[in-house]
Amino acid sequence: MANESKATGRWTRDQLKLGFHLYCQLPFGRLHQRNPEIVALASLIGRTPSAVAMKLCNFASLDPSITGSGRQALGNASALDREIWNAFNADWEGLAIECAELRGKLEAAADPAAPQPGEVAEDVTDADHTGESRIISATQRIKQDFFRRAVLSGYRGRCCMSGLSEARLLIASHIVPWSKDPKNRLNPSNGLCLSSIHDRAFDQGLITLSDDFEVIVSGEFRRMKDPFVSMLLKPLHGTRITLPERFAPKAEFLAHHRETIFIDNRSW
Repeated sequence: MANESKATGRWTRDQLKLGFHLYCQLPFGRLHQRNPEIVALASLIGRTPSAVAMKLCNFASLDPSITGSGRQALGNASALDREIWNAFNADWEGLAIECAELRGKLEAAADPAAPQPGEVAEDVTDADHTGESRIISATQRIKQDFFRRAVLSGYRGRCCMSGLSEARLLIASHIVPWSKDPKNRLNPSNGLCLSSIHDRAFDQGLITLSDDFEVIVSGEFRRMKDPFVSMLLKPLHGTRITLPERFAPKAEFLAHHRETIFIDNRSW
């Protein structure tokens, strides 16, 4: 693909996968030909930046979160565009890994001297996964990076409860925990962009969301006299989160959180 001279024919399946992979990770407002990430992908697959930007806008026309909000997107998506959309929604994890591998091969072909990613040995603790220190592989890092970028870009890089925009304090928080639903581990609709404190409260079941995306603060928290809780968390009760530009939280994921994680409903 990298050796094609600005192809003008039909998009291949691999090109479309890479296009949709990038679409998931860019804010809707950055789907334009001057975006450096679009320029880079265009160079790798032998397309023009304008062609790649147009294709990403085709994908946007298939996104209910985009079309349902009244925003304009190109409407001439092909049957293969729709097929790729459906394939990702059926296997987020498999296709995220496949696209990372495809991209790595293209980058290696374009610059054979560039260092290639290998196994990443990193001792970390991640309560959303196992709660234990472990070695993360390069594949695991690919999956985590994709989910984080997809979720944060959907929420425009802001905590959906507080509006915080400092990236170093933001978490791509799973609604249904990573360990409980392997099929939806990388599904952006299973994610919320939260500050680290809101993520921790959500993960511990101290807050949850209704089907109408309103914050429900636990009775335990609402009875607390702690000044920090009173200032930061109690006022959230009954407020509506800021919804993402795309991949809105699915009702079944929210129901799972309320029924199995939220402490007011948890069976002890």
